[in-house]
Amino acid sequence: MTGRAPRRRVLRALAALPLAGLAGACSAPQAPPPADAIVFRHPKLFGDPQPLDTLVGLFGRAHGVRVRRETLPASSDEQHLFYAINLRARSRAFDVLALDTIWVAEFARAGWLRDLSHAISASDRADLFHAPLASVSWEARQYALPWFADAGLLYYRADLLAAQGLAAPRTWTDLVDAVRRVKRVRPDLHGFVWQGKQYEGLVCNALEFIWGHGGDLDRPAEPAVRGLAFMRALVTAGVTPPFVTTLTEEPARVLFGRGKALFLRNWPYAWRLLERSGSPLQRRVGVCPLPHASGHATASALGGWHLGVNAFSERAAIAERLAAFLAAAPAQKALALAYGYSPPRRSLYADPELAAAQPFLASIGTVIETARPRPVSPYYVALSQTLQSEFSAVLAGVRTPSEALAAIARERRALASP
Repeated sequence: MTGRAPRRRVLRALAALPLAGLAGACSAPQAPPPADAIVFRHPKLFGDPQPLDTLVGLFGRAHGVRVRRETLPASSDEQHLFYAINLRARSRAFDVLALDTIWVAEFARAGWLRDLSHAISASDRADLFHAPLASVSWEARQYALPWFADAGLLYYRADLLAAQGLAAPRTWTDLVDAVRRVKRVRPDLHGFVWQGKQYEGLVCNALEFIWGHGGDLDRPAEPAVRGLAFMRALVTAGVTPPFVTTLTEEPARVLFGRGKALFLRNWPYAWRLLERSGSPLQRRVGVCPLPHASGHATASALGGWHLGVNAFSERAAIAERLAAFLAAAPAQKALALAYGYSPPRRSLYADPELAAAQPFLASIGTVIETARPRPVSPYYVALSQTLQSEFSAVLAGVRTPSEALAAIARERRALASP
């Protein structure tokens, strides 16, 4: 998002909220609002916090209540630890919380979230993409409201591919061939950078390699072995640099954004940052679905954040209204314009203003519609530690794909045991 025009689009979207957003998402309070503040906990934003402050300010003025935003540490693991410690202690220090998509089942099973099924109307259910709606569900009830959705995408240097007469890669073979061709004339470039550090981002990437080769953790191991073997081969063949084992989302995005790599796997938020004023790559980047092995289909890991309400909140009624307001279409549009977030609602992918700000939005909708969740389990955090460790060992070449998958299968069986 660059210049004054995008900022005006954000302001117009925000200006529409008192009528469009407040009327649709929040009914008038039936009782006087609480005198103290509603506390909203969420991760740090990539960008100016003013648009979100404007949103919560609109809500506060409409309901006569103060809303205090409190940000969490950048690390998803640290955020989870904060929530787990406080909610286990039945803390009432915050009311609305932003949840990683992988935490809802765990928190719902623990009794830490209010049931918000009643806050999702029939029209909401029809409008929301299937995967985000499924990820807020536990035992046929909804314990959070989809706020924004993520799915893995491939960013590429459109100018460098065009100079070689190449199109965006559809298969992994296409990508490897493109790296080799471009590096003949640009040996200074890294080929393909992605998230390979031992953390949750590696889990998403490794699963995408597995799925894109026709594999799954629940199926016979051979396709999954091929996916993990390909992940390792990217490094040994020089397509991906060895320091991928240190990369998370932002270091990978910055490296690509400085013109140091041909391809980048990242989430939709990166587009706004790569296209902002002063970016060395402005108008030189393309975006497409992730490649796949020949004979198989593209597959992206579902990411994103949802809004839940603390089960122990003393201000639950007004907290539910705040969550509903922020998860409604007008607020999601404003946040998409401000931060490049991908809304979880189909209707917004036909919005002309959003399409002008994010030209690749239509293709993202297709990717999100078909995105795949990581294993849905109330024990996912424990499972993730095994996934991270085993995938990292494969990437480093100290564990074979077959050994890693066998260890993962043993851990899944142990977690499923009573």
